[in-house]
Amino acid sequence: MPMVHVMDDTPAFLDTGRPDVPDIAVPRGVTPFYLPMRPVRGRLVRLGPLADALLSRHDQASCITEMVGQAMALVAALATALKFTGSFSLQIKGDGPLRMLLADCTDTGALRGYASVTQERLDDLLRVAPTPTAQALLGEGFLAFTVDQGAEMDRHQGIVSLIGDSLENMALHYFDASEQTPCFLRLACAPTAHGWRAAALILERVAGQGGVDPDLDAMALDESWGTALILAGTVKDSELLDDTLPADRLLYNLFSSEGVAADRPRPLTYGCRCSRSRLADLLATFGTDDIDHMETDGAIVMTCEFCNHDFSFTRADIPPAA
Repeated sequence: MPMVHVMDDTPAFLDTGRPDVPDIAVPRGVTPFYLPMRPVRGRLVRLGPLADALLSRHDQASCITEMVGQAMALVAALATALKFTGSFSLQIKGDGPLRMLLADCTDTGALRGYASVTQERLDDLLRVAPTPTAQALLGEGFLAFTVDQGAEMDRHQGIVSLIGDSLENMALHYFDASEQTPCFLRLACAPTAHGWRAAALILERVAGQGGVDPDLDAMALDESWGTALILAGTVKDSELLDDTLPADRLLYNLFSSEGVAADRPRPLTYGCRCSRSRLADLLATFGTDDIDHMETDGAIVMTCEFCNHDFSFTRADIPPAA
């Protein structure tokens, strides 16, 4: 039985019911930056070894793993631009072999993601298209971004149909449809000699004149933004995924002609928040008939879709209903 995704407010180091999963953090996972006196700000996201720790929990086709890695890099890039408490999530549902893609990042940088696949349909697709596009994997459906700040706060959500042959273009379609500020987006995920790596580079055009050279007229602002897009477009996936190339150096290599300044980096951490105690409490809400249906050979097994860890319960483990 798949796990119901429940937020757990207990700090990881106090939760003795958490499974034995990697305790890993990337201190400089997100590097915010801006081009001084230009209408450009951005974030460089590099998951480093965190990507491999998250992605290697599931044995899936490379094309699926790449999509999950890109999705996690994307939500990390977007979540760290917001001032909120809670989680920022990406959810995609389609009618293709990749039925669902989910990734979320908390305000503290806890990151997780997973994909749900119809394996027979994926095998059929890979036989005719060994390197399928995101569009071929997902088919028709929708993409949703959600800010969830807890039960006492309203959830903010935006939904669009799936338009584009890549996750990058699907996200850009969302930005266009929601009339957000113009932006550039590059996503990368691939296996390397050191394991899976994932990264994102996002640029946003600053609205108004805040922090922008007051002598620049509208045409000059457009030209400055256009120059930034051209420079960002030269970045290679190999550069984004290279652990030996520091973020500051990569940003300098890209934007030194325009000037570039990096802000304080932000950490990203292994963010699966499953908990045995929370799942036991969840089981207590089911009726006897439901428990009978879940039980197999005296055990009730619940699997966390994110970290792929099985939790096994007996009836004695289930607390009495309140």
